Amino acid sequence: MKKELFDSVCEEKVYERLYQQHAKDLHDFCYYKFGDSINPEDKVHEAFMKLWEKCKEVPFAKAKSFLFTLVNNASLNSIKHQKVVLKYQALKPKGYTNESPEFVMEEQQFMQRFERALNNLPEGQRIAFMMNRVEGKKHQEIADILGISRKAVEKRIYTALDKLRQEIKEL
Repeated sequence: MKKELFDSVCEEKVYERLYQQHAKDLHDFCYYKFGDSINPEDKVHEAFMKLWEKCKEVPFAKAKSFLFTLVNNASLNSIKHQKVVLKYQALKPKGYTNESPEFVMEEQQFMQRFERALNNLPEGQRIAFMMNRVEGKKHQEIADILGISRKAVEKRIYTALDKLRQEIKEL
């Protein structure tokens, strides 16, 4: 049986290495899955704080999945909280712009259609698409992060593109 390279996440060098390797991917995962409204940076920092608190219980081999699970759960909890807040709060109108009203209206309509189309995509396709198109990650990088094959990533991205093109003719 192969011995783990690092047995304890409690060592500062190991913990720092985990942070350097996974913080950006955790942030991007959280941002693409849930958006910016839940503050992905905070969720990543919270996850690493919990990892430090439970460092003796979490083996190095499980640290990455532990962090992704923490970020996902914290984001879901934040979304639940936001729903409650929005239920009891009236949204304030956006300030004025110098653009023509027609342009602003067309832009809003397009963004609504685009967001609706993105939300209609299955979660796997949406995450792979956003990581590729927004972040510029290569297919192999996405496959490594999501734990799937490169071909599966390609299929998810191209299927997402086809669905978006069908729903929004301007793309």
